[in-house]
Amino acid sequence: MNRRRYLAAGACGAAATAVSLPGWGADRLRIGLTPVILADQVAFLSRWSQYLSARVGAEVGFVARESYQSVLDLLFSDQVDAAWICGYPYIRFEADLSLLAVPLYMGQPLYQAYLIRSKAFSPASSIKGWGDLRQRVLAYSDPLSNSGWLVAQAQLAKAGVKPRELKRAFFAHSHRNVAEAVAAGLAQAGSIDGYVWETMRSQKMPAIEKTEVVWKSDAFGFPPLVTRRRPPSASTESLRQALLGMADDKVGQDLLASLNLSGFTAGTHTLFESIRRQALMVSGSGVVG
Repeated sequence: MNRRRYLAAGACGAAATAVSLPGWGADRLRIGLTPVILADQVAFLSRWSQYLSARVGAEVGFVARESYQSVLDLLFSDQVDAAWICGYPYIRFEADLSLLAVPLYMGQPLYQAYLIRSKAFSPASSIKGWGDLRQRVLAYSDPLSNSGWLVAQAQLAKAGVKPRELKRAFFAHSHRNVAEAVAAGLAQAGSIDGYVWETMRSQKMPAIEKTEVVWKSDAFGFPPLVTRRRPPSASTESLRQALLGMADDKVGQDLLASLNLSGFTAGTHTLFESIRRQALMVSGSGVVG
């Protein structure tokens, strides 16, 4: 499969996973997100929707889009009421956003970024870190992703590798697609969310058998769910409480297990301080406008 066909297939997959609920009204809540990891995404989101709806007392639905920017566009145009984004767009648009809830991964609201390489091609075996990426092909996930782009810019700069020294770089439009691009040989390395890679491994997804981790970052605040900054409504507060209570009942626990999460917490803006510092550093280097 060539790169153009691969990325087109990924875009079609993202569009196909949107859950459409016609005729939204005031008694319905919409949550925007990028495609989740699961093979049965549509079925899972339907189950999660039913669970949250029963606890919120209003119909809750999900709308999937390919990129964080597209999800933010929906949020800022009031086409969705909440959005599951990344820590990087959160700190960029913090003045306009409020935290709704932060997922707990292995009991903590934290995750790591990984650099992965292909196992299949012998030249890739010489990639042991960011400094080895000169004249290599690198896959990113999304230009608003912390682990899938911002971390890479910071680490390349730290290693003294200029982006133009890469043979090529491209956006795969999701972390799962990063792993699959590296596994397919479209890239020799990829900048990926460690939670996603580990979850794919736990689900025995084929791409993981063909990739391996060569570097792990320090911990960052986990990608949060947010709302627009405005006086809280009763419905969004009910949604927050439903998310925070998921670990307290069997159905919620099963849904969390499917996501490889252990719960949700209210979170604070200080969780994302390391991302904020990193963004300032990268911006100061001239990479981020």
